[in-house]
Amino acid sequence: MNENSAKTYSLLMTIFVVMLVLTNIIGTKIFVLFDQSLPNGLFGFPLAFTAGIITYPITFLVTDITSEIFGKKKANLLVLSGFFCSLLSLIVITIVINLKPSDAWLSGSPYNTLDEMSQAFNSVFALPGILIFASMTAYLVAQLIDIRIFHLIKKLTNSKFLWLRNNLSTMFSQLVDTVIVNSIFLGLGMNLDKNTIIQIIICNYIIKILFAAIDTPLVYLGVYYIRKKIINS
Repeated sequence: MNENSAKTYSLLMTIFVVMLVLTNIIGTKIFVLFDQSLPNGLFGFPLAFTAGIITYPITFLVTDITSEIFGKKKANLLVLSGFFCSLLSLIVITIVINLKPSDAWLSGSPYNTLDEMSQAFNSVFALPGILIFASMTAYLVAQLIDIRIFHLIKKLTNSKFLWLRNNLSTMFSQLVDTVIVNSIFLGLGMNLDKNTIIQIIICNYIIKILFAAIDTPLVYLGVYYIRKKIINS
């Protein structure tokens, strides 16, 4: 791997890891679309999403670009590095939550007591422990499946039809990921009822499928630019 290739791979890994860890942090928020613009939502109920839907699809985009340019081994290394960083973030969050708070923490805050301040802090960061566990389980399975399917289709099509392997690998792996992560996080972590969990899974998967289609030209653009403008320059 030449210097340009090494720099490009490092940048892709950085983007991948940042998006993955950020997904674990922001994913605790559930937001709704089409709850007011349509009487009963788009499919008869309001569309509820976990906030990780904003960042997580980017990891599959990066994985597919890495698979196409650098191959299966480098893509797997990307996935394993992300897994390690997610685990590391879980350990750090757990340590920080259990640190004894200082009175100085209240300075300039809207809270009156350390208990209120701690509760507010923990309400944001306590659940990510469950979320990260769910995310790591789903992520590891889904990303490795994505890479395997991507390279299987690439082999069967003799490296033709990038759009086909990009979409099929992402669509299948995202289904696995969505079912696993939401079942664990929303069921065990937040104790939501079954119907709500199913609705959220459906909504998130629909959006992920749309993202998979939208990111296809981005995969082509990324692969072209990296190969022609960076690696071969």
